[in-house]
Amino acid sequence: MRRTCEATAVIGAPIDAVWKVVSDVTRVGEWSGECRGCTWVGDIDSPVLGAQFRGQNRRGSMRWTRLNEVVRVEPPHTLAWRTVARFPYLDSTEWQLSLAEDGSSTRVTEAFQILRLSKGIEGLFQIVMPAHRDRSADLEADLGRLKALVEAEGPKNR
Repeated sequence: MRRTCEATAVIGAPIDAVWKVVSDVTRVGEWSGECRGCTWVGDIDSPVLGAQFRGQNRRGSMRWTRLNEVVRVEPPHTLAWRTVARFPYLDSTEWQLSLAEDGSSTRVTEAFQILRLSKGIEGLFQIVMPAHRDRSADLEADLGRLKALVEAEGPKNR
């Protein structure tokens, strides 16, 4: 199982337009292949250090919810969060979206790193979710959907 993975795409929109979409975790379900939606937990409704949100996920017939915590925010360049390790999900993964200006476009890199995963859970994942062995294609597809979404919104998002 790959413990790190990343993909990059160039989106034909200014960095602020891309940041507006990726920093709104309630919109992740619009461009993620696995996450169906996110909601902020508590009174915070924007990405600030320590803010938490809950992600609802689906892969095939599998469905699960994860609590996440924002661990790095540098608008409009970096947003990172980690899944919170707590029963019944004792694993933790850090996700990061990095944005860089590329002329009039924006280069976006989506990456993850598994921080905590027992050998037993890793073996179980390989059986029940074989697509998680290598998420490279998933990340590329996520960025393709993000690109289509942001570019379709055009000037209204800017």
